[in-house]
Parts: sequence; structure tokens; C-alpha cells
Amino acid sequence: MTKRKKIGFGGGCHWCTEAVFQALKGVSKVEQGFIAAPAPDDSFSEAVIVHFDPAVIDLGTLMEIHLRTHSSMSDHTMRGKYRSAVYAFDEVQAARAQTCLDALQASFDRPLVTRVLEFRAFKPSADIHQNYFAKNADGPFCKSYIDPKLALLRKEFGGRLSCN
Repeated sequence: MTKRKKIGFGGGCHWCTEAVFQALKGVSKVEQGFIAAPAPDDSFSEAVIVHFDPAVIDLGTLMEIHLRTHSSMSDHTMRGKYRSAVYAFDEVQAARAQTCLDALQASFDRPLVTRVLEFRAFKPSADIHQNYFAKNADGPFCKSYIDPKLALLRKEFGGRLSCN
């Protein structure tokens, strides 16, 4: 039996990020909230913690999906709230994530702004925001922002989805 792992991802709205990772085979749980890293990234930023089975979906695939479903090449003014990051839980995971990030850079036409950071702390979102897409799939936010990300998943990573 493979031991489950966890990794943090931040970059865009945590409602969107949560929905993307909840749709994947091998992901058993997605915790939505805010993550802080060591200074200078110690402010809490919207993010998720993804619990996954590496025998079903590996870290590199999770990272590629993350990079392709948020503005990973844009250093926009909202990066304080939406820090583009992979939050590692130990040094081995951080080194592996950095290797993946470096390798994935070649498949993008501009430099990625995403960084590998040390996970420091997590605060969950309010209950009303948890499982946002499942509760609000027909709402305007989901139609405008989450549905296009899920459509990209179906097109580019269809075999990785728990349901199409």
C-alpha cells in the first residue's frame, strides 16, 4: 500500500484551485484555505493542501496541472493574495518540487513566477466556502472561472479525472 502524501498549492482563487484538484484521480482530500511560508512570504495567501496517492498521480503531474490552471507566468498586482507557489512539507519534497518546476519551465513560453516555498502554517476557509464548486456549480463565479479550468482538465488531462 502506497503512503499518501500532501503538498500545498497557491496561485489563484482557492475556490478554483480546490475544484481542480478535487476532480483528479488519486486525490483523496483537498483542504481549502490560506497558507503562509517563512518570511518574506509569511502573510497568508489563498491556497489548498492536496492529499494524494503518488502511485496514482505523481507530484510532477500535480504540478503541471497547477501551473496550467492558474496564471503561473503573470506577476500581477494580486500576488500577495494569490501567491503562485508550491508549498513543500519537507526538504526532500522541496527539492523534488524544484526539480519538477525546472523541468516544466521548458514547456512554457514565458518564465514561470511560481516558487517552491516551505510550508509554515495553514488556516482553513470558512465552512461556507468549503467545497465551493460542489455547492455552487451553476453560479456565475463557477461558470466564469471554474468551468473553463475544468474544461482544460478534460481536454489536456482527461485520463487523470475521477469523472469526466
